[in-house]
Amino acid sequence: MLKVALVGVGGISGAHIPAWEHMKDVELVALCDIRPEMMEKYPDKRHYTDIDEMLEKEQPDILDICLPTYLHADISIKALNKGINVLCEKPISLCEEDVARVYEAAEKNNVKFMVAHVLRFWPAYELLKHIYDNGTYGKLLSGVMSRLNHIPGWSWDGWMRDEQRSGLAPFDLHIHDLDFLVYAFGKPCDVTIHRSKRPEQDYFCATYRFPEGFFVHAEASWYASEAYPFSFMFRFQFEQAVIAYENGVLTAYLANGEKKPLNCETAGDATVLGLPSTDAYGNEIRYFTDCVKENKPVEKVKADEMETVLKYLQKI
Repeated sequence: MLKVALVGVGGISGAHIPAWEHMKDVELVALCDIRPEMMEKYPDKRHYTDIDEMLEKEQPDILDICLPTYLHADISIKALNKGINVLCEKPISLCEEDVARVYEAAEKNNVKFMVAHVLRFWPAYELLKHIYDNGTYGKLLSGVMSRLNHIPGWSWDGWMRDEQRSGLAPFDLHIHDLDFLVYAFGKPCDVTIHRSKRPEQDYFCATYRFPEGFFVHAEASWYASEAYPFSFMFRFQFEQAVIAYENGVLTAYLANGEKKPLNCETAGDATVLGLPSTDAYGNEIRYFTDCVKENKPVEKVKADEMETVLKYLQKI
């Protein structure tokens, strides 16, 4: 049985911890956070406030990193150099140059590394990629993606509001949609960006064009009002159908006038941060664990894709 340790018991760990607990062939043995009170609701785990002490005493097979963005690359390399496989929350870093550093450490130490880009494992998004890859409804013509929220006020030490540590809305929200675009459709050939950025709020839209001739318009926000709810959607226009994921429902609107519900029901418990119920977090963790257990390459999330994502985020 593989031993897992997790560092960073903040917001997104509330999605990771239940996924690990649900698996029968791994054991989440330890948690680490500089705030002891964050670990109190997990009394059956060993608790640490120092990452070096945890890695030394526990010697886990997998480290799950749920820390603030600016710590991802260095902590990943620390664990990889100890021969520990690493699953790291997105983004891998704010700097494109860190991608090579992290992946080189994984290769040098013959261990696995993966960035937890959850939309690659989200049923509705996976089905959209399948439709595109198979030409189910003809060629793709255009797309719209949206990921909106209010400016976060809950992060430790206010790190998410600090551009030097979080990268703000592009690296927190928009990265999900951009990463999926790169995964599903390849590298864009250009981007046009409009942005309204102030200390108390941020909104931007980006239009990506692809070599095949289609374009995708994507928007993201951190609005000032905490009353504004988190939401996300997509709508893609193919020659023979519009595929829309709205209010958690995936639908094909066919050119012949038929409205066709698409089967991508999600399962699992609702998590923190207002996220909907989905098994995507379990899917990504299961995939990485299987790569470690079976010594298979982590092919679903690749280094060159991470470089492309960061390169375009740095343009915003």
